[in-house]
Amino acid sequence: MTIAPEKNPQTGICQDVIFPPGDIYSDEPPLESDLHLRQIILLLTCLEWLWRDRNDFYAAGNLTIYYSPYQRKSEFFRGPDFFVVLGCDRKTRKSWVVWEEHGKYPNVIVEILSDSTSDTDKNLKKTIYQDTFRTLDYFWFDPNTLEFAGFHLLDGEYQPLQPNEHGHLWSQQLGLYLGVHEGLLRYFTPDHQLVPTLEEMAQQAERLGAKLRELNIDPNTI
Repeated sequence: MTIAPEKNPQTGICQDVIFPPGDIYSDEPPLESDLHLRQIILLLTCLEWLWRDRNDFYAAGNLTIYYSPYQRKSEFFRGPDFFVVLGCDRKTRKSWVVWEEHGKYPNVIVEILSDSTSDTDKNLKKTIYQDTFRTLDYFWFDPNTLEFAGFHLLDGEYQPLQPNEHGHLWSQQLGLYLGVHEGLLRYFTPDHQLVPTLEEMAQQAERLGAKLRELNIDPNTI
């Protein structure tokens, strides 16, 4: 940040003028609780592992999106709890700056509801994501009440998604279902299989190895 003296034309006294840095970091407010943080990390890490061989997307949590038509970072910005942009380079970013990303907005947004943000997420942000971002898939989830809803942009307006027999909602953009599992929002494959975390995969491998050893089969030889 640069600070330069400037003379006040009325008083003739020099005062400091603060110029914001040109490439600022995301500056989102603290998360509501550790449960909200855990939920965001879960969505991020599971998708990054599932798409580990892909380099055409960007996923982030609690990161600012700057979208000023005048290319100013001091106005028109929002920080979704979790979002995914498709058709872009998979690289680290300090923030998502629309005019530096060929005009791309998120394809998918998930907001984690809380008492302090619920009204904004369901109204103001929903309108911005529909009318300005044109984000095709928008979801919200409350980890305390387990309220879960999703919308798909059709003819310029969000239409509510209907749950399947498992209570899961389809994300056309991700090619995955989202649904509540053990109190948290998780991904499910098109054939309704839970997308596991690395820890869950390790536990599955351990159980399989134990079963094979019960059958006198060395899992290391398979």
